[in-house]
Amino acid sequence: MTTMTEASVREFKMPDVGEGLTEAEILKWYVQPGDTVTDGQVVCEVETAKAAVELPIPYDGVVRDLHFPEGTTVDVGTAIISVDVGGGSAAPAPAAEQPAAAQPAAAAPAEEPKAAGSGRQPVLVGYGVATSSTRRRPRKGPEVPVQQASTAIQTELNGHAPTAPAPAPAAAQAAPAGPDRPLAKPPVRKLAKDLGVDLTTVVPTGPDGIITREDVHAAVAAAVPAAPEPSVASAPAAAPASYDTARETRIPVKGVRKATAAAMVGSAFTAPHVTEFVTVDVTRTMKLVEELKADKEFAGLRVNPLLLIAKALLVAIRRNPDVNASWDEAAQEIVVKHYVNLGIAAATPRGLIVPNIKDAHAKTLPQLAESLGELVSTARDGKTSPAAMQGGTVTITNVGVFGVDTGTPILNPGESAILAVGAIKPQPWVHKGKVKPRQVTTLALSFDHRLVDGELGSKVLADVAAILEQPKRLITWA
Repeated sequence: MTTMTEASVREFKMPDVGEGLTEAEILKWYVQPGDTVTDGQVVCEVETAKAAVELPIPYDGVVRDLHFPEGTTVDVGTAIISVDVGGGSAAPAPAAEQPAAAQPAAAAPAEEPKAAGSGRQPVLVGYGVATSSTRRRPRKGPEVPVQQASTAIQTELNGHAPTAPAPAPAAAQAAPAGPDRPLAKPPVRKLAKDLGVDLTTVVPTGPDGIITREDVHAAVAAAVPAAPEPSVASAPAAAPASYDTARETRIPVKGVRKATAAAMVGSAFTAPHVTEFVTVDVTRTMKLVEELKADKEFAGLRVNPLLLIAKALLVAIRRNPDVNASWDEAAQEIVVKHYVNLGIAAATPRGLIVPNIKDAHAKTLPQLAESLGELVSTARDGKTSPAAMQGGTVTITNVGVFGVDTGTPILNPGESAILAVGAIKPQPWVHKGKVKPRQVTTLALSFDHRLVDGELGSKVLADVAAILEQPKRLITWA
């Protein structure tokens, strides 16, 4: 009988997945005590001050303990999960104390054979393949010490002991493992686990024998999924996301919302803001948008007014490069950037984030449309990476999508300017000496007055307005 030793237990600590982050909230556990994990497998999803990130484990082993429940904010460097990497397992209970149906499965299963001469299969994601070969064991049923630990944790969290699950059928426990671990990416493994699908029974259709999401759904359609096992990670968080009193609701400020609040306060009281406004007739720009939608060069791309507004701002920055700068307080210098990482403010369920398009100044209009589409879809899915929100130089915020005419935007920290775009709607306008209904919007440009004076800020805003009024200037000013 082999038991776990302290020397074989590895503690996986909360990493700094951004630059200088100090904490992260555990959103969801994808594993539970007793699960077998492999190098590169995603074990949990965490939310930092910048984004939601999935964390892969960097070694093989068996999960021994989850140190924190979902909803807990953990400091960077704190151990969050223990994994036994020594090939041992928790000691089983005496045979007399086990359920009769579970006794046939009490014997230690044989290790899985390796493919001849191949060693480990290359991982699909994560930290790469370990240099030493390893052997994997099939997942074992819940044994007494692990079950007791699970019961103790759930009792502490819930205030009562959970109902003991019914013993699994002997045939299911004794099912032998195949010679090779099925190839599938972590999200597909999670989907299979959530749906109760055994990946060893799924026929892969992806390249190189990789199981796809469609393969898992096909397996679900062909069989009734197994009931999911109870999990420590499914216990309620120590602190709720929000809670009600008699007349008010209190929502803890953390994660992206907490970081945004701190950044906006710091920006508002550090950089002296100046905001200028201009109302402009964008009828010709709206007509150009419709023409581009029918252009084969933009087939499959999302074309909207924001695309041309972004291009107009990039042209204005090229004509007035000193606006694309930052203030170095320590060196007492103005740093002019010769590249534009264009930030787009995006409202998400987790709060306001500002991912940016790297080197937007060097992109053609179709390339810019593709980058904007990817940025928006990634933000909506909550998959924006911390790297995508770092290094921005100037930002656009589109308040017009909410029907708002204009506003006074606050600078993204470290940037010198931000352009707010109001709602585009028909208004009476003097056009060629006559009052006619035209498509009109209001632009607002906030800038840091330490490095952008009124003349420079006015030139930038006037250039953007002139391009949107006469979009042919995108060519003549190029």
